[in-house]
Amino acid sequence: MSHLHIVRRKTSSVQVGDIRIGGDAPIVIQSMTNTDTADAVGTAKQVYELAQAGSELVRITVNTSEAAVQVPIIRKMLDDMGCDVPLIGDFHYNGHRLLTEYPECAQALAKYRINPGNVGKNRKGEDQFAMMIAVAKQYDKPVRIGVNWGSLDQDLVVRMMDENSKLAQPKEANEVTREALIVSALQSAQRAEELGLPHDRIVLSCKVSAVQDLIAVYTELSKRSDYPLHLGLTEAGMGSKGIVASTAALSVLLQRGIGDTIRISLTPEPNGDRTQEVVVGQEILQTMGLRSFAPMVTACPGCGRTTSTVFQELAQDIQRYLRSQMLVWREQYVGVEEMDVAVMGCIVNGPGESKLANIGISLPGTGETPSAPVYVDGEKAVTLRGENIALEFQKIVDDYVANKYPKRAAGDKPVKRIEIKAI
Repeated sequence: MSHLHIVRRKTSSVQVGDIRIGGDAPIVIQSMTNTDTADAVGTAKQVYELAQAGSELVRITVNTSEAAVQVPIIRKMLDDMGCDVPLIGDFHYNGHRLLTEYPECAQALAKYRINPGNVGKNRKGEDQFAMMIAVAKQYDKPVRIGVNWGSLDQDLVVRMMDENSKLAQPKEANEVTREALIVSALQSAQRAEELGLPHDRIVLSCKVSAVQDLIAVYTELSKRSDYPLHLGLTEAGMGSKGIVASTAALSVLLQRGIGDTIRISLTPEPNGDRTQEVVVGQEILQTMGLRSFAPMVTACPGCGRTTSTVFQELAQDIQRYLRSQMLVWREQYVGVEEMDVAVMGCIVNGPGESKLANIGISLPGTGETPSAPVYVDGEKAVTLRGENIALEFQKIVDDYVANKYPKRAAGDKPVKRIEIKAI
């Protein structure tokens, strides 16, 4: 893969369990469960699935006493499965009470997410915010101060709108609201430091739902502090809309060197796979050349030369196979995630694209000779024919991985995979 050198914004570094955020650390993939945290088995199962898909941090809702009680149980279940992914507790409204009344929950979490707009108002809100920061200090936990467009402190918004209306040239209301997001985050971070939380224990986010607003907010926020920033649309949407919106917003910011962690907040299809948000986040970073997670498949879109669906089916099968095999390969070999595979549909671009990949196959288009040349590191290796092209090509990929990439050092044990059962 060609990696463009993107100069990232200089930030402080925050340690979350074994994961480092900011500084010169790689951009981190986050996700969030949509289970009831009071259901320890269901939540642990989904956290495990998200971690297996590649989520490096997983956030869980902690909204009730029942949920808080289950957090240390969930942590133990994950540890027993060999899954050490850090858990982040998402707190709104009653976080001060849950963190102080359930110390085992506070200790089991690797980070707390606090929304300034939902902590409380006036003196009461200040006290409740201070209580949460005191717990973070007590257990040496980092905090993400996460401001959201939909739950922004309305007293702050009204005050800033009033001040704006008195200006000779008032700003647009939308611009004032964006500024209120930034002010809320920075003032809360300043207050946390005044309460004794170290600078290097704070992450900021200012999430909105619209692409251009997100770009504007984070571009400005990045100029005013060196805190690590967590990126993501707060509600990206479902399906292609959510994927496109997230990609459009995050790609612009990442290209500017802004962003230290990301989450793709997709609405899953009913009973859909929650891990899709992890895959999309990985593919954004990988297609931009910022990180590598799994071998990428280059495939042509098809045209009148490719009326057969053979190459489409092969491209789909290979992409699924590569991602599933990464669960094994990443524990056995070093560097497989950098591999490029090409599955092309006809003679026009097929051989050329195949030669540029580590491994490429050029399938016959409509009316072409029923043969498929395979190229390995730019050189033609073999020509496949017949009914078993897919399996034979898969075998070539397996052999390439085994022979090309160095094995991991002894002692790097695969993650245990244990079925989660009700207790």
